[in-house]
Amino acid sequence: MERTVPSTASDEIELYVRTIYSLLRTTSEVQLRTLEEVHTGMGSLLHADARQPHPDMSAFIYSFLRLPPCIPDVHSVVMGQTARLFARYGYPDVEQWQLVSAPARRRRSFFDGKGTLACFIASRSDIDDLIPVLVAYQIEWNKMHLLLRQNEARIFWERLDEPPVLEELANILKISLEDLGRLQTLWGAEFVPYLQRILQQRCAMNVRLLSGSLSEYRRATYAWWRNIEQRAPELADHPVYFISSNTHSLANLLTGFALRHQQEIINAIHTIGDQALLAEWEDIRRQSVPSSAENFLYYTLKKAYRLPGGEALAQAQEADEQACGIVRAPSEHFFEVDAQVIPLRNLRPEWLDPRLQNDDLSFLAKSNALILNIDYPLGLAAYNILSQVAEYTINLLGVYVMGKAATLNGVHGDVMIPNVVHDEHSSNTYLFPNVFRAEDVAPYLVYGTVLDNQKAVSVLGTFLQTTRYMDVFYREGYTDIEMEAGPYLSAVYEMYRPKRHPINEIVNLYGLPLDVGILHYASDTPLSKGKNLGAGTLSYFGMDSTYATSITILQRILQHERQRLNHKG
Repeated sequence: MERTVPSTASDEIELYVRTIYSLLRTTSEVQLRTLEEVHTGMGSLLHADARQPHPDMSAFIYSFLRLPPCIPDVHSVVMGQTARLFARYGYPDVEQWQLVSAPARRRRSFFDGKGTLACFIASRSDIDDLIPVLVAYQIEWNKMHLLLRQNEARIFWERLDEPPVLEELANILKISLEDLGRLQTLWGAEFVPYLQRILQQRCAMNVRLLSGSLSEYRRATYAWWRNIEQRAPELADHPVYFISSNTHSLANLLTGFALRHQQEIINAIHTIGDQALLAEWEDIRRQSVPSSAENFLYYTLKKAYRLPGGEALAQAQEADEQACGIVRAPSEHFFEVDAQVIPLRNLRPEWLDPRLQNDDLSFLAKSNALILNIDYPLGLAAYNILSQVAEYTINLLGVYVMGKAATLNGVHGDVMIPNVVHDEHSSNTYLFPNVFRAEDVAPYLVYGTVLDNQKAVSVLGTFLQTTRYMDVFYREGYTDIEMEAGPYLSAVYEMYRPKRHPINEIVNLYGLPLDVGILHYASDTPLSKGKNLGAGTLSYFGMDSTYATSITILQRILQHERQRLNHKG
């Protein structure tokens, strides 16, 4: 069946992507400045002021958060799929370099301390994501460099704690005081050293792709799977529920650890002296706000780990996870997608989050099913991973996806439930029976709205969107913008069809013999200028939608498993 929705491909985006890959075919390094003109010409929605002489702080901060802290010292970025591939191209000890990570992007990266950053990539989506982020970062760094150089005599570094001096600095940088404050918050004590670094040097990075072959991505995915299978060999012959989410929410809900250690966590908040969190906790205790006490404790548990004595608390949680049979499989030697294997029969019903204890759970003791939960991957890596899982498991009972998305009709914290997904990778439009409805999520969501019957589009990358591009989708009723649903549905198609997924078709996935459920929570509102994750983060209130969707998925699995065992007899 041919596609009937209009083509949404943007000529500017296609030109940018073609330029990237044509340059990366070379065996030598590519100067990043070669891509600056086509980047600015694209008119990215996340980099609206790329062509302007004044800095685009939202784009700069968005990029900065998705790069490791060593990025000001980086001159060369090298991309590859496996340590063996790096060694083949002259980087034999890359995993002995300093392991570095970005605050807002999971990508295994190593820095040699001499200017070279090695990035492990899982699919071409990593390239579609990383290259525009680097280009945007370099463009905005150099704008600030030029402005600081031109006005160096007007800057009184030793007096930047004085409001008039800060206001003058904002004028020099041609940004608002609010944007300057965002930089202060981002850099903290390094605020002045960072600005002085920008003054002193231009940013001039090179990039190199060691291999972009499909076989290398498959080889990396197989190595990732073997690591998990060796830690949990029972995956080969037990029924499996596959979840793509994160590595904290399910463990918190299924072990209830934070709830049994409430006092230690509250003591940690007092130690930190976070008055906002203490006030929120008091409001929860007095029931003067609708916030969930459980979600609050899960959020603050992470903070407790960082304090003296936090290591003992972390070890205690690890012991409780082991008591529940939870096996963690950290990603090693390849792309960064950690996994957990959770045997349902080992769960302790009395430990579960109260929101999961609304029925008799004694049937769990009879279950032979496992949950395979992975830290959600980026873009096409989702297709590679689910295809690998389907190939090496005998009975996949359900595929459940929970992830962040941009919304064109909602606000931060809303939950979108699509039943139509247009995939920009395959150009397919997937129609599928999402097992989740608004009524499944709404009881657990306090601060947001649940929007079901939505239409989602899986884009190539966060920067690879333009206003015209988004307008076409919005006119067609697409309001949920993300990166993984389409690739996952392409893998689902191949699990029950005798051929590879098609290209540029409308694909009907109704009648599948397994559960398929996709839940997205809104982290960006790209049609509101500056309202992307460069402008802020979901913070504590993001826990509301995260745990509402996690609970919904677990409730579905418990319901499905009860029915399966009853039918089994």
